Amino acid sequence: IDLLTSRGVKATLFLNMRWIKANTSYAKELAANPLFELGNHGSRHCPISVTGRAAYGIPGTANVSEACHEIADNHAYMASELGKAPRLFRAGTAHYDDVGVACCREFGETPVGFAINGDAGATYTASQVVTEAGKARAGDIVISHMNQPAGQTFEGYSQLIPRWLDAGVSFAHLPA
Repeated sequence: IDLLTSRGVKATLFLNMRWIKANTSYAKELAANPLFELGNHGSRHCPISVTGRAAYGIPGTANVSEACHEIADNHAYMASELGKAPRLFRAGTAHYDDVGVACCREFGETPVGFAINGDAGATYTASQVVTEAGKARAGDIVISHMNQPAGQTFEGYSQLIPRWLDAGVSFAHLPA
């Protein structure tokens, strides 16, 4: 976040309710920063499914009610605690089934995927982050993780962002 802020890089950040509750003052700072748009990343950070389908070893929601609560509970929490309802949603693991997509839209949120996994859940080395995220082209959505300080995501982006800016790359919030 400090790197993005120091370079004036816009980003859409997806926050889940557990993280917001554990980092409320920081989440409020992020919400107040015009460089960042905050999106809904669910209440429990799980795949949105009506069958419990797992992704990356994380069990999904088991029925329609759980799928809708995964979205709606954090939507309401973000609106209440951060002062603005999110307009975008990314499920934990970025997995949705058709019912999950319909639930997102029911709550006025657009489900978002990604083109490039920039840090593999903060497990990549800095050079892997540079290689993978460096594949991004105009319009690509690159996901990465800001909440894993033991990972090397920061080190990789510390190399990439200056290169991108020097090359004239611009950054934007995601459209709805």
